Amino acid sequence: MGRRTKQPRGVIDTSVLVAGVTGFKSWRMVSNPSASFLRDWIKLGTFTWLVTEEILSEYKEVLGRLGVRRNLVGEIINLLREEAEFVTIRSEDNLSPDPDDNVFCACAEQGRASFIATLNRKHFPQKNLTATVISPGDPIPTTRRSNRPSGSH
Repeated sequence: MGRRTKQPRGVIDTSVLVAGVTGFKSWRMVSNPSASFLRDWIKLGTFTWLVTEEILSEYKEVLGRLGVRRNLVGEIINLLREEAEFVTIRSEDNLSPDPDDNVFCACAEQGRASFIATLNRKHFPQKNLTATVISPGDPIPTTRRSNRPSGSH
């Protein structure tokens, strides 16, 4: 499933992963935009998925708490460990009104993401980010925004 190097880079909020996992009926039939978004990443390599260990831990914890089968959670985490690009976060600013989402913002900013996909846009204020905040189903931006005010935290 090798990823191409010159493709959009994105951070996926837990809300999109959860909605995507619950939306899978089969490989051919998906029931929501999040499931289509994830299927396209798996089958077509539509973007480079950026993660940190902290993000993977959140994915694992939330999916487990919501009752997703342990073996499926393991398969998802293992796939991401193999296919996603890990970002080392040097510092974490308070860019989100939800402190738990600051790691996603930091991953996007320091990983030079062109987008953050979320179902909860209010936790990702566009004015604080160079990555474009999108919902599954929106076109995937191919470049980063350049108008984040310098020094805004």
